[in-house]
Amino acid sequence: MKKLIIAVTFGMLCSVTALVPFSAIASGPSVHLDKANNDLSDKESLKKGFKTYINYCLGCHQLQYQRYGRTFDDLGIEEADGIANYMYTGDKVGGHILNAMPKKEAAKWFGSAPPDLTLEARFRSPDWIYTYLRSFHIDENRPFGVNNTVFKDVGMPHVLQDLQGVSTIDEHGKLSPAMGGTLTAEEYDVVVRDLTNFLEYVGEPNKLERKALGYWVLAFLFFFFILTYFLKREYWKDVH
Repeated sequence: MKKLIIAVTFGMLCSVTALVPFSAIASGPSVHLDKANNDLSDKESLKKGFKTYINYCLGCHQLQYQRYGRTFDDLGIEEADGIANYMYTGDKVGGHILNAMPKKEAAKWFGSAPPDLTLEARFRSPDWIYTYLRSFHIDENRPFGVNNTVFKDVGMPHVLQDLQGVSTIDEHGKLSPAMGGTLTAEEYDVVVRDLTNFLEYVGEPNKLERKALGYWVLAFLFFFFILTYFLKREYWKDVH
């Protein structure tokens, strides 16, 4: 009976742990990260983020574990609309979201091949991505003329520069307001948040379902624990 109670308790602890993101367990970053405040239930945000990814990121960064068809279904995109407005690579809706960039040549161009982004939000955290995309600044000593306060000596260009504009950094590490972009600072933050929201979604497409199921599992284990406790008392009442 004691073993049964211990097993139930351990199961409850495991379920609680499953609901805590890995980024909350891992050691925190050395730089301040702004909150992305993502909402995975916001389908319009996810669609806009998907579009931004297709237009600005797919040329270098693949989503090799994510399929077009799954994305269309989850985001509520009609197949015909998805093929016409989102599916610029691949010839099958069931295919993965890939690009044609050769890895060996890419490694020569950028110093290393651009990483796949399917699991980037789980590896880095959504807050890291959100802050990173808002932290580029001019650095003439870098190959692409920019650097990043979150990822020092980053090897990629600022692909969203036409939207945000350019920033400078002072001797204290403070970024100046971006200038010369087509969007205001507030509008750019929304674009980056939508993109971050989408990347968090592809990192775990069933995250909302997992969390909802987790609460039901916790409720069941709690109820089962109570039954087990009273059953233990019934079995042991004559022993004492």
